[in-house]
Amino acid sequence: MSALAAQVLALDRYYRDLSHLGLEERAQWNFDVPEALDADQIARDLAMLAAGQAIEVPIYDFAQHVRRPERHRVEPTPYLIVEGLFTLYWEAVRRWLHLKLFVGAPDEVCLVRRLERDVRERGRTPESVRRQYERTVRPMAEKYILPTRGYADLVLDGTAPPDRLLDQVLAELARRGLHPRGA
Repeated sequence: MSALAAQVLALDRYYRDLSHLGLEERAQWNFDVPEALDADQIARDLAMLAAGQAIEVPIYDFAQHVRRPERHRVEPTPYLIVEGLFTLYWEAVRRWLHLKLFVGAPDEVCLVRRLERDVRERGRTPESVRRQYERTVRPMAEKYILPTRGYADLVLDGTAPPDRLLDQVLAELARRGLHPRGA
């Protein structure tokens, strides 16, 4: 394994299982509040990875709003990228992060990206995505997500070219002695 091996842990995998509800009721659920995710399991899994232990991450079915029975094994690596809207929300998660990033973008950019993703990957209609965005996504982002910017070590412009963002992150890691360039 390379000394710079990294992988991504997507917090979207930790949405709570809603299989005890009917599909129509699941579709009406507010997925944009912290309680929609299992923060305790996220923190436990991060602690296990930090201790050098592998974890079994849930696999979430976004079309059905349930956890699938199979799991995805994640081995510890020198670098773990924890990504998701609520990454900086919980102190029990933040405590494991050596560099905390907040990536922001204008509301209209966020909506376009969400439309593209949810229609392509999650089986949603454009109308349902727009409705959810107005009813829960935008108001909950203002309430829960945008304030977490204050916990970030580095705030990035989510509309900037990816290579520029990567350069900023690598420079900050190097500045902190967490990622020597060329290692």
